[in-house]
Amino acid sequence: MDVSEYVRFKRPGHRVTGDRRSQDHSPDGVDYVHAIVDDHTRLAYAEIHSDQRATTVVGFLERALAYYSAYGISVQRVMTDNAWAYARSRRVRKLLTRQGIRHLKTKPYRPRTNGKVERFHQTMAREWAYGLSYQSHHDRTAALPHWLDHYNRGRPHSSLGDRPPISRVHNVCG
Repeated sequence: MDVSEYVRFKRPGHRVTGDRRSQDHSPDGVDYVHAIVDDHTRLAYAEIHSDQRATTVVGFLERALAYYSAYGISVQRVMTDNAWAYARSRRVRKLLTRQGIRHLKTKPYRPRTNGKVERFHQTMAREWAYGLSYQSHHDRTAALPHWLDHYNRGRPHSSLGDRPPISRVHNVCG
């Protein structure tokens, strides 16, 4: 499980327009994409939020656990980096304990330890966030569920023999 940041924007930048003079450099905030990837299937779940506080992380994790449960996937361990919301939050610790989930933390400055979700963030940035031209961050946000469905159900993964993650789920519903 991990979080990635994407800057909000009101209109396309110079990459789309080709005109650097028309850029508005005033920040419009940041979207935080919370993501979790199943180790075996590579099935991914992601949501966009305006922060990365412990309350947000707990809500995200509850919905992610329900998502995986709907596919018959029981979560035994969750690996995160040492961000405060993961490593020090009582709410996160309480949720994981209540669900009987072991919390593994990566060593500091070792993102490759949590490589599957880190790779997912790279793919998401390349194919979803920066791979298409959006008129605003609202359009980008609206495109995430469609892209995530494509990632899980249609996009071939070389590590899975060029099959999508859903092909590794044994109790496929629907």
